[in-house]
Parts: sequence; C-alpha cells; structure tokens
Amino acid sequence: MRQRLSSGAGLAVRKLRLSKGLTLAELSERAGVPLSSLSKLELGQVLLTYDKLMRLCRALEVDLENVIRHQAEGSAAPSGRRVVVRAGEGETTRLGPHPVALAASELLAKPFAPAILTVSARTLAEHGPMVRLSGEVYLLALDGAAVLHAESYSPLTLKTGDGVYFDGRAPHAVLAQGKPAKVLLVASAGDPALAGEG
Repeated sequence: MRQRLSSGAGLAVRKLRLSKGLTLAELSERAGVPLSSLSKLELGQVLLTYDKLMRLCRALEVDLENVIRHQAEGSAAPSGRRVVVRAGEGETTRLGPHPVALAASELLAKPFAPAILTVSARTLAEHGPMVRLSGEVYLLALDGAAVLHAESYSPLTLKTGDGVYFDGRAPHAVLAQGKPAKVLLVASAGDPALAGEG
C-alpha cells in the first residue's frame, strides 16, 4: 500500500523516538528506513508512505493508533520566534477611553494579544459605554489600583500584583482608583476591539 500520510506524523515519530531515548541513527537501523529519509520526515520535509510508517511503529514498539493520537494531541514544534518590546514602544490604539500599547503586534498567528492599558477614568460616566471583547481576558494591575466593573459582578478592586481572569464578552469597564493605573490585558489575538491603528 503506497498511501501517503500527513507530514505531521513526522512530529509524532520524533516525540516517540525521543521518549524512547533513541537517536535518529538507532531508529533508522531498527526500522530499516534510511537515516536521511527519517531526518527529513521528522523535519516535515517529506511525506511518509504507509509501509515506512508501519516499520517505524514496529521499531518504536507502538501501534499506528498511538502515533495518530500523539499527532492529534501534540503541539507544534517551538518556532523560536520572539519580540522584545521596550518601555514606551509598541503600536498604540484605544480600548474605550484607555490608551493601549499593543505588545508584539507584528507577530502573526499568535493565540493571544498582550497589551498595556493606561487607565485614568475614575467613574463609569468618564469611561463611557462598557467594552466587550471577543473572548476570555486576563487583567493584571502593574502599577496603581484599578477597579473592574462588569454587569454580572460587584466591582472588583485590583491592587498592584492582583489579577483576574474573566469572560470579556460580558460588558465591562476598567477604572482607576485614585491615580492613573497601568494594567496588563491579555486577550484573544485578532480581537477587533484591540486592532491597531495601522
């Protein structure tokens, strides 16, 4: 049978190989698969034929179902990407009345969007309409105290170092308690309310 399987199987084979403490050369010898082919498979550069996958499974002492489960449950290999955001840098936008510094806005395909809010509104009247985000949110008071108002809960005061995780789809507002506060907001990436000005 010459059916080709997903290139993601290479990542599953690599995880299984490493979990057994085998080198590429050792697995190559055990499975009868050329070392260069095995290396390219693990790097996702070639697709695997069914017969080679079965030989690898026998050499790794796993069944095909286990390889597929590893592939489905596994996460992508680390990409090695990073972005350093220095104080005062970053794309800016607004969230309600708050100036927002977006962190790592140039990274694509990230699961979350970190941002620093400068919170100065002290009343709901100053804040204006409550905000809704598209998913779950984490807030952490970095400097000063902030108060989270939400339709479903009593106001919650966050002092420096305090955090809260909540459903951002519910209308909410973040207010300063006393002096302006700096708050870290982590929301779902691509949230339209956090779209930069471009």
